[in-house]
Amino acid sequence: MLYFLYGQDTYRSRQKLNEVIGQYKTIHKSGLNLQYFEGEDLTFDKFSDAIQQISMFDEKKLIVVANTFANQDFKEKFLKNSKSFIKSKDIILFYEEKEVSEKDKLFKFLKKEAKSQEFQPLAREKLKNWIKKELMKFGAKGIDEEGLNKLIDYVGNDLWQISNEIKKLVNFKENKKINGEDVELLVKPKIEADIFRTIDAIASKNKKQAIFLIRKHLDKGDSPLYLFSMINFQFRNLLVIKDLIERQRPYYAILKITKLHPFVVKKSYEQAVKFTLPELKKIYQKIFQADLSIKTGRMEPETALDLFLTEL
Repeated sequence: MLYFLYGQDTYRSRQKLNEVIGQYKTIHKSGLNLQYFEGEDLTFDKFSDAIQQISMFDEKKLIVVANTFANQDFKEKFLKNSKSFIKSKDIILFYEEKEVSEKDKLFKFLKKEAKSQEFQPLAREKLKNWIKKELMKFGAKGIDEEGLNKLIDYVGNDLWQISNEIKKLVNFKENKKINGEDVELLVKPKIEADIFRTIDAIASKNKKQAIFLIRKHLDKGDSPLYLFSMINFQFRNLLVIKDLIERQRPYYAILKITKLHPFVVKKSYEQAVKFTLPELKKIYQKIFQADLSIKTGRMEPETALDLFLTEL
């Protein structure tokens, strides 16, 4: 019996993996027939030996094969012998945290023959529901809408970090409802959140706000080169998405074509409609010129960043 767990949302996929292992241990308390193989160090011989070993207590075996898509030798040998594993009475579970190409032969085989489950990043409304359920697990009295939105804006769709922030917030509030001020006090925004706000300020022709948001990061020591690269990245996304909007591509097609994180697509889509395509092209040309000045040594990154913002 083959299973396949994969996807960008490694927090939920890891939870599912732990759930499967936990259920197996509950039924097969000895744990002697559970084997876990990891990554590029796995050889096909080791895997094959584990399958062929006689099971103690006549138990069904659980063989977990994790993060092995980069292991070409294992993949080739596994696929060559794949027919013998399709009808196995034992459980062979492939678990992959890294991005996998749909053209990969092992991926195609598992999608066809295994019970597969993909874990895509949660869209905003589903993410809100997930946060509320997590808060309940830790005995929180809930969170108001402002706090919920700020938590998502600050952290994005990183469930690993959100989980840590939830624990911190619950401990701080001690059986009281969490609000926006609590999130603002305890949660450090990811830099991407301020980049989105900077783009919003640029779209609103609010240079003062855009400069203030960037200056805040420079004052605490963040690299101007990194900040500039983030602005470059986001305007490139806006150009691509705006072009697709102009060509009347539906939202789901934009998600598929860009292959960007759903959270990034949502924010970028909202921002793209605030600009015309010529405006975005003009801004991107200014970014290109500033980037060239930095790379040729004609201008320091911080100066180039300031000049770019003031000239918009």
